[in-house]
Amino acid sequence: MILCFYFMTELCCFSGGKIYTGRGIRFTRSDSQVFLFANSKCKRYFHNRLKPAKLCWTAVYRKQHKKAMKKRRRANNKAYSRSIVGATLEVIQKKRAVKPEVRYAAREAALRIKKTKDENKAKKAEVTAKAQKLGKGSFPKGGAASKGPKLGGGGGGSKR
Repeated sequence: MILCFYFMTELCCFSGGKIYTGRGIRFTRSDSQVFLFANSKCKRYFHNRLKPAKLCWTAVYRKQHKKAMKKRRRANNKAYSRSIVGATLEVIQKKRAVKPEVRYAAREAALRIKKTKDENKAKKAEVTAKAQKLGKGSFPKGGAASKGPKLGGGGGGSKR
């Protein structure tokens, strides 16, 4: 004799949640329509004639307001190759085919060029800083040259 235990789930008439066998509350209306509720909370709200679409924990509300409705997709692993922005597939394959020694040498050359550029920038920054320090003392002391034209209202006495 083979025993088969499978659980048949039903849906709550109010919340839309799953009800497993042996759980839930069954209600039969006078017109012989059967309703199945997950718990007394759902039954109480149903009898008080509340709309499940207005309660944020029900499935109807979540569906209407597009909350966490996940679509299950079957994983399809498609093998394809595509180019990266700025480089076509042929260029990428050529770079892959290059021997590691050549790649290493090219990298070292690029690093040397970058290092010299950084040193040149540092020298330029030092020169400009020295020029600014020397330039500050050369302005006249009156301050008229450093200040721009006076802006703003009259600021004088009151008009009567």
